[in-house]
Amino acid sequence: MTIQDKPDPRRAEGKRDLPLLNERIRDREVRLIDEAGEQLGIVPTREALGTARERGLDLFLVQPDAVPPVARILDYGRFKFEQEKRNREAKKKHHIVDVKEIKMRYKIEDHDYQVKLRSAQKFLTDGDKIKVLIMLRGREIQHKELALQLMSRFQKELEDLAIIDREARLEGKSVIMILSPNPQKGRTSG
Repeated sequence: MTIQDKPDPRRAEGKRDLPLLNERIRDREVRLIDEAGEQLGIVPTREALGTARERGLDLFLVQPDAVPPVARILDYGRFKFEQEKRNREAKKKHHIVDVKEIKMRYKIEDHDYQVKLRSAQKFLTDGDKIKVLIMLRGREIQHKELALQLMSRFQKELEDLAIIDREARLEGKSVIMILSPNPQKGRTSG
């Protein structure tokens, strides 16, 4: 590798990621929009930059792919701040639906069953899906109808909060059912 092949450490490789702002605009002419949103027509880039400087603002290339490219006169710092603020607000409102798993045995005691039921209710009101799993070990597979009855009871107690995504059925040595939150009930605010 020769000296000429090595990348220059002083050169910013991230320069391509910088916004097309002021002197970085290389086009000969742009379609200019002022800070009020009024179109000023197709103007040479130098003249547009001069107009932006007179007003104490920046010239920002909004649509670099257009012919001619569209540039806007604006306060870039404020524009960037408001854009990040909108992104933060959108992120706050976005809810990722998780699939929570609830495992039981068909010989579950009533108190333990109530604890699992309350957990399921909490998950559903938070907007998460639940996967209810009843594990059968050894000879318990012969009593799969008891597991299906327990699943049916569990589903009936949650019918006001949940809709069935997948009916309870035997898969291998487990009975599995998937429930989603009921869209009519909506999520609790919080």
